[in-house]
Amino acid sequence: MRIFALQNLNEMETQASINYKRIAEAIDYIQQNFRKQPNLDEVAEKIHVSPSHFQRLFTEWAGTSPKKFLQYISVEHAKKTLADGRTTLFDATFETGLSSTSRLHDLFVNIEGMTPAEYKNGGKNLFINYSFAESPFGSLIVASTSKGICYMAFEDDEEKAINNLKNKFPNAAFQRKLDLLQQNALFIFQNDWNRLNEIKLHLKGTGFQLKVWESLLKIPMGKLSTYKNIAEQIGNPKASRAVGTAIGNNPVAYLIPCHRVIQSAGNFGGYMWGPARKAAIIGWEGAKANKECND
Repeated sequence: MRIFALQNLNEMETQASINYKRIAEAIDYIQQNFRKQPNLDEVAEKIHVSPSHFQRLFTEWAGTSPKKFLQYISVEHAKKTLADGRTTLFDATFETGLSSTSRLHDLFVNIEGMTPAEYKNGGKNLFINYSFAESPFGSLIVASTSKGICYMAFEDDEEKAINNLKNKFPNAAFQRKLDLLQQNALFIFQNDWNRLNEIKLHLKGTGFQLKVWESLLKIPMGKLSTYKNIAEQIGNPKASRAVGTAIGNNPVAYLIPCHRVIQSAGNFGGYMWGPARKAAIIGWEGAKANKECND
């Protein structure tokens, strides 16, 4: 019975990964071709499924229909085109405080930065548990110390994921084990907002990086900010480039939402775990936030 249950679980995880890749491909296609306003049949054909199956799969995954998602992408582009050369309408909207409507605005993840000694010695004397999980955006590895989550990354190749983790902490001791800290962190993908206060982070970074990463936590789900805005919020308005570098070194995917930072011109920009995944996450969160507002 247990073997049968594990087989079913593996099949569900495999199907979830396939569905994510299909929807990510669809979102990328919509983003690249929204000016043509592709219809349901056209997008379904691109990911090789029937229109009815695509409609059902997309709605289940994103919480909204493909048509409404296309409208969301189109509106974001319209905001971009209304830029006055200095501040986009999107930035202006963000700065007016409209972002306060999301429940994630109240997410305060406890950050305990590693000591300078821990940072310098590559995690010596640290014991790190790690495990693998499926998310709406693909497979990921999540790792934790006794104090909190120290690493999370999207990666389909488990061997590569482990090597990347060990490169972050070359002198630490590792054990493949799912612990309570990891479970609490993974609840976020289940929309279990009641457990957010249980998420704890134990981060390896400089003082500047920690300040940038903490600022990212204040961007609610479904909203976006810019590198310039983040620089201003941390009191370094001319440090947009340094902010971008700190964001690019974010060691905890999704929990520290670096995907919510875009260029001032309105372009999504790069993402450590792939631009298609960034577009998928932004679209998914935007659809979820819009659905909450309408409920």
